[in-house]
Amino acid sequence: MPPTSPSSRVEAARKALAGRLREIRLDAGITKREFAARCEWSEAKSSRIENARTAPSDEDIRSWCRACGAEDLAPDLVAANRDADSLYVQWRRLQRTGLKRLQQSTVPLYQRTRNFKVYCHNVVPGFLQTPGYATALLRAIAAFRDLPDDVAEAVEARTDRSRIIREGDHRFAIVIEEAVLGYRLGDAGVMSGQLGHLLSVMALPAVSLGVIPADIERTMWPIESFTVFDDERVDHEPLSASVKIAAPDEVGQYVKAFGEMHRQAVYGAEARALILRAIEALL
Repeated sequence: MPPTSPSSRVEAARKALAGRLREIRLDAGITKREFAARCEWSEAKSSRIENARTAPSDEDIRSWCRACGAEDLAPDLVAANRDADSLYVQWRRLQRTGLKRLQQSTVPLYQRTRNFKVYCHNVVPGFLQTPGYATALLRAIAAFRDLPDDVAEAVEARTDRSRIIREGDHRFAIVIEEAVLGYRLGDAGVMSGQLGHLLSVMALPAVSLGVIPADIERTMWPIESFTVFDDERVDHEPLSASVKIAAPDEVGQYVKAFGEMHRQAVYGAEARALILRAIEALL
């Protein structure tokens, strides 16, 4: 499990960028007063940027580099600034126009990914959701976040996106906690249909579905749900934000955590028995 929170990763990225900007100014031999005059802004603004108290805009970075005679460095610094901003994106910003667009926005990433590693401790993964289950989940999300009601369109977009488990050269290693089978989203009919769907997708050649039994002795504790894309990127979803991780050492920690989860899960007949037991509990 990564040792830092999403917000602290953003802070670290911001501090690294601020430190680089300060180095550029010092290497140019420019005092803070002279620098502020060249940029036509206050010394206080320069100080806030250099100390990572204020995030610079793209134009601030370009002005900074021009003032220091280092225009060639601006493109990389602007890219770093945007990367820092994308590490932690508030859900309200992503979902402000409803849920459909969010489902569609990830389609290119899903299509180009060949190997998915998915761990879920709280809900059935989106790839495996039935329309009924997805409707119940997305309706709850829309209500909680006071979003525009486009749930029907979002469910359709999610269903379309999920077709990749049956199409193309993709592989899905999916691990869920047994508790997911009992968390009721929708009525008993919706849950029964969802659990039955899990039994059917287990037969797909591209899908490996494991369930971690609730009664085993854990060597890896439950953590936040996450998806690993080709061992190069991780997305995970705390309540208030969408977090994207690309730093190799952090991605490696998630890959390692998934490996531990995978070893603790049961598959085949044992996994089916757990799912069937959950279906029986609905009756």
